[in-house]
Amino acid sequence: MKKIILSLLLACGLVTGTAHAGGGETIAWDKAPNTLNDLGALQNGAKLFVNYCLNCHSAAYMRFNRLKDIGLTEQQIKDNLLFTTDKVGETMKANINPAQAKEWFGANPPDLTVIARSRSSHSGTGADYLYTYLRTYYRDENKATGWNNLAFPNVGMPHVLHELQGERRPVYQTIKAHGHDTQALKGWEQVKPGSMSPQQYDAAVADLVNYMQWMAEPAQNTRVRIGVWVMIFLLGFMVLAWRLNASFWKDIR
Repeated sequence: MKKIILSLLLACGLVTGTAHAGGGETIAWDKAPNTLNDLGALQNGAKLFVNYCLNCHSAAYMRFNRLKDIGLTEQQIKDNLLFTTDKVGETMKANINPAQAKEWFGANPPDLTVIARSRSSHSGTGADYLYTYLRTYYRDENKATGWNNLAFPNVGMPHVLHELQGERRPVYQTIKAHGHDTQALKGWEQVKPGSMSPQQYDAAVADLVNYMQWMAEPAQNTRVRIGVWVMIFLLGFMVLAWRLNASFWKDIR
């Protein structure tokens, strides 16, 4: 139980930890597409997670063989996703040296097993936050990593997906708020293209975030399906009980 609580605290470190100090909610979160029933999207998200996130972040409460729940065979997992271990039953642990990670980032990167459930607010769910966060990086030469983030100002994590997205800069406009001029995000200007178009990148991030949302609770689709069948059964039983009650009392005045 203590390990689970520690994992939740570490996951919150992506938002408020030492390595990511200075974060704050400065923009509205975009709504993350929900494709938890799309096995192809979840498989693509798992590939992106293993290739881009697992280098530094662990998912210590998720086993590789659990990916069979999203339609992958054990051989596919072994051939395409096992980079940190050679055993399909092992958990998703990063190979980064903790001492080096602390030196580079100021703290060890948090475990991401339940990160999609660890942050929510009036702006949206944890998935909405991650979807916005991964799409609002921009170049900032004043930062040690050369990157900053609108959803999480002064973030300590560099933009690991920049080869896919390229480099962008935010474009602001001046608006009146409470009688004062303030800067509001107007849009983005592409400074350097990535290997993906903006639409392709948004779709890839959506797949990654949905995988992380699924990883936080792999049984959620099964739970929903069971819940639907339970409700159907209860409704059917209610009709049957009502008719039996009417039949039992019909001759009694």
